[in-house]
Amino acid sequence: MAILLNVALALLAGLMMTRLFKKWNLPDVTAFLISGILIGPFVIGRIGGGYLGLSTYEEVARYDLVNEVAMGFIAFSIGSEFRLSALKKTGKQAFVIGIIQAVLATVLVDITLYIFHRIRPDLLSLPSAITLGAIASATAPAATLMVVRQFKAKGELTDLLLPIVALDDAVGLILFAVSFGIAKVMVSGQISIASIIFDPLIEIVCSLLLGTVCGYVLTQIEKLFHSNTNRLSMTIAFVILTVAVAKLHFTVGPVTIGFSSLLTCMMLGTIFCNICPLSEEIMERADKWSRPLLACFFVLSGAALRLEVFKEGMLIMIGVIYILSRSIGKYAGAYVSSKAVGCSKKVVHNLGITLLPQAGVALGMCVSAQALGEAEGTLIRNIILFSVLIYELVGPLLTREALIRSGDITEMPVEVKERRQRKLNG
Repeated sequence: MAILLNVALALLAGLMMTRLFKKWNLPDVTAFLISGILIGPFVIGRIGGGYLGLSTYEEVARYDLVNEVAMGFIAFSIGSEFRLSALKKTGKQAFVIGIIQAVLATVLVDITLYIFHRIRPDLLSLPSAITLGAIASATAPAATLMVVRQFKAKGELTDLLLPIVALDDAVGLILFAVSFGIAKVMVSGQISIASIIFDPLIEIVCSLLLGTVCGYVLTQIEKLFHSNTNRLSMTIAFVILTVAVAKLHFTVGPVTIGFSSLLTCMMLGTIFCNICPLSEEIMERADKWSRPLLACFFVLSGAALRLEVFKEGMLIMIGVIYILSRSIGKYAGAYVSSKAVGCSKKVVHNLGITLLPQAGVALGMCVSAQALGEAEGTLIRNIILFSVLIYELVGPLLTREALIRSGDITEMPVEVKERRQRKLNG
């Protein structure tokens, strides 16, 4: 009963908060995150006595299943941005920009944190600095997608943004695996080529292959149904099935074979949208079905944000350095690369801002970072939690403003406003 009550509370709180935030024309993502903080362990959860709100972070973690399924649908939806017809126009640009901006963010964070390490080695070790640099490459696709959907963004910047965010996951996995492998060598003194090179490449290849197979099978199964309702149900079931299968991992000799659920579901969406003739309508229906799920996802993400990180002064200082250097790296990387591949001025000046949000993938990398040791892992986790708190609250706002400046978000036409008002007035 408590689980159902809290899910309902999360959805209701998030939706009601969007009505309040609409007065200032703020993104729904920000409203959901604020709602999560309010019903989480720091506010209602603390005074609710365990009967109202989420009183502990352990209780919030019980809803990880909702988050995993929601991320699966987000990745599936982003996969539709890789239609071959669209990639012919933006594929090369997205590929170049996606790699350069991720690499530059990692390099810049590595340099700044290395300098800090040289000044205060007692506060930040070199393995931690390298690991944080790798995590800096990751971008959160969920917040970006929600802003694009809410404001119906459409244009050159949006066409480039979503494929870049999707590609960012693959690039981030490689950078993290290599950097984290080096960090583990520094801590243990044992060199493992498999963990540094082969594991990330195998994970990416296996994820893409699994997504390809699932996308093909889904397309063939859809042919058995003639009702759009049944086709939608099959699509939803297959996305959930793909998320479940992607959780599997096993070891063959020194090599660990695993999957990234984000990459697998992205590939599922990519194959499905390119070979299924009814994919556009089915994916549009799936997007509408998944919206309440995504609302719960962001509210629960807000509840998981740990405000106690603000108590530690030195941690905040390292966090600020991380945020500033990562933001400069993302913006500069996107600026230079988009200019090099011939993008328009409105894309060159605004793309980097839309790549700042950071959440789920970065937090997942923090779990792996625990292998460096309890002290190192805790420091990395708290710094990333601090940065996620800032990025998730500010990032959607900046993304919306960048899309407005680029012309991808336009004001609602007067006649549409008048028509909606007449409907509300009866």
